[in-house]
Amino acid sequence: MDAEITIIGAGVIGLAIAETMSEEYKNVFLIEKHLSFGQETSSRNSEVIHAGIYYRKDSLKSKLCIEGKRLLYDYCSKYDIPFKNCGKLIVATSEEEIAKIEGIRQTAIRNGVDDLQFFDREQIAELEPNIFALRALFSPSTGIVDSHSLMKQYETNAVNNGCQIVYGSEVTGIERIRDGYKVSLLDSDNKDYIFTTKIIINSAGLTSDKISGMIGIEDDNLKILFCKGEYFRLNPPKNRLINRLVYPVPHHNMEGIGIHVTIDLGGGVKLGPDVRYLESNIYDYKVTASKQEAFYKSAKKFLPFLEFDDLSPEMAGIRPKIQKPGEPLRDFYIAEESERGCKGFINLIGMESPGLTSSIAIAKYVKGLIK
Repeated sequence: MDAEITIIGAGVIGLAIAETMSEEYKNVFLIEKHLSFGQETSSRNSEVIHAGIYYRKDSLKSKLCIEGKRLLYDYCSKYDIPFKNCGKLIVATSEEEIAKIEGIRQTAIRNGVDDLQFFDREQIAELEPNIFALRALFSPSTGIVDSHSLMKQYETNAVNNGCQIVYGSEVTGIERIRDGYKVSLLDSDNKDYIFTTKIIINSAGLTSDKISGMIGIEDDNLKILFCKGEYFRLNPPKNRLINRLVYPVPHHNMEGIGIHVTIDLGGGVKLGPDVRYLESNIYDYKVTASKQEAFYKSAKKFLPFLEFDDLSPEMAGIRPKIQKPGEPLRDFYIAEESERGCKGFINLIGMESPGLTSSIAIAKYVKGLIK
């Protein structure tokens, strides 16, 4: 075999897996169709280190987020990756929402998140005097991270461990052979290459279902749906009025967690993302300027100082969802596919939030599947 382990996709999760695998295994390959890492979902998100509040008890999202949060803070401290443990407020702006955030707190406790605090209006005002909320949950362990620096460190460590990273090469076919797989690649010069590998880890994000389909796994439950989220920036000087993350009560079925306020490490503030399933899986990163009114009205409920002209278009990202519109929240799909006749093929599908937070924990989990 040319490679012992081949990872497809150099987003934040693929990079974390590459670092972890290359610590123990030789001949680890990481294949990425773009010319650099993190060009899709991993670079177009809120960069939040999540606490693990919302997810179903005993789900992979819950367990890997809570473990991953701890591992990620430790990793950032070890390698001097910019981050801020700023905390987050989940705000109730009506009596109905007060009951909902109490439900969120109970879910979090069941998940093992035991640091949430229930704040009244005076306590909220001490933290964020410029927002409106009747009650709020405060999550002190939520934070933000420089995702580019994080991915660069994963990449650096993987390369130093001996991992070979091949950028600008797209997987065009996978064939099962004795004791492994034959992988076909098309590079940026339109040249074809073929190599063999014992193990494949499919971490291809928005195209992970297509990679899985190449070895004959056709499963409607694993079909990726492109779910677009857009952001608007809070213009200076009003960005200085917010110091931490502020979230509304989440949408029904957790399709999204509402147009929330996130800060970045440079002092900027953005609102978003919203949630819109795209009719086809196209890479549509345009920001719809006409949505400014909807963003304004949504955020005005808890940002009383906000005026329409305080907002400007920022960016858009696409989530790789396997949860269809209106369906209950779906978990990460992470599985070694021997039961489907594909020994040594590991699928990671539907790796949306909290994938960034969970990245190191996911890598360790995948390593356990190989063991």
